[in-house]
Amino acid sequence: MTALFVGHSYIDMTMITDDMPTGDEKSVATDYAVSFGGNAVTAAFACAKLGIQTDLLTTMSDDWLGQMFWEMAHKYGVSIYPRKVERSSLSFVLPKGGKRAILRARDNKYLRPFMKLDVSSYQALHLDGHQADAALFYAKAFRQRGLLTSLDGGAVRSNTEEVLHNTDVAVVAEAFCEQLKLTALDTLAYLAARGVKIAAVTEGEHGLLWSDENGLISRMPALPVPSEKVIDTSGAGDVFHGAYLASYLRNRTGRWADHFDFARAASAFKVQHLGNEAGLPAESDIAEMQRLYGESAVAI
Repeated sequence: MTALFVGHSYIDMTMITDDMPTGDEKSVATDYAVSFGGNAVTAAFACAKLGIQTDLLTTMSDDWLGQMFWEMAHKYGVSIYPRKVERSSLSFVLPKGGKRAILRARDNKYLRPFMKLDVSSYQALHLDGHQADAALFYAKAFRQRGLLTSLDGGAVRSNTEEVLHNTDVAVVAEAFCEQLKLTALDTLAYLAARGVKIAAVTEGEHGLLWSDENGLISRMPALPVPSEKVIDTSGAGDVFHGAYLASYLRNRTGRWADHFDFARAASAFKVQHLGNEAGLPAESDIAEMQRLYGESAVAI
């Protein structure tokens, strides 16, 4: 079982603080974490942690942050296919009150073309919309072979329309709906009209509005993690993507309701941990989340 992930890599610096200094002020964070970041990147690490052989085509630099990223990938058994950039990208993440503010510094000036891999060795593809040329190339290549293509629709991008015509599973954010000026329900219809088989809109603590294999629309609530246990919601959606792909690859004939149920438990684990690395769940962690909160999740 092998999955290919295509996206943009970051080093995330996550800090817990009550206030942000301005001018000549100084402040001290109460806690911090340094980890890998990026939508498809975090999904890839989550999938690998759950035992799936994972390849990642992503931006890489030769600087010391790039070396740190290589070491992180090696630790989790994620195989990197680099697309060279001059500098590593950074995210400063400030979680507070179930929300998170993010400041990014990104280098997306690619110094070379993306690698064209033999897709016959893969069973699934996951995209986050970054590296638009590579995303469209691989979406078409996987569709031609009848292999699953998954899209994290965090935003509407330049080639989103064409990518969607080659996508099987699209899980999009509320911001995606807002850009299209559509309701969540209308967005599901928009995705279905473009050939998406499993369409979903994530709505944070309100869970997931989605359309299943038979076109039935329903809401899957988020697991009710007590607010006092929620530390860092950043990366929860990315872990969700990585977990449902792992569930799918273990049981490709299984129901998507089961894959998403597995994934929401993975997200419930992530929000209770600071930073992406600490928030990667093992199989036992997901089972514990389902045991603790699963029966309390009531559909609206």
